[in-house]
Amino acid sequence: AGRLGALVVGVPSGQRFRLGAGLPDADRERPPPVGSWVTYRFRGNHDSGVPRFASFVRVRDDMPPTR
Repeated sequence: AGRLGALVVGVPSGQRFRLGAGLPDADRERPPPVGSWVTYRFRGNHDSGVPRFASFVRVRDDMPPTR
């Protein structure tokens, strides 16, 4: 309770999905700012185009937040 469960991630195609697997406790307690770029792994796509089994890897410090 009181911690982040998942990030809502948007991809260039306009689709959004929730990314919770792989998030470390530190990021759950202090989530990245809205508009931050993140790297994630996935295993193919669902028929809708959303990534399957997406797992958080890191916040990209080399890209400034977009908001």
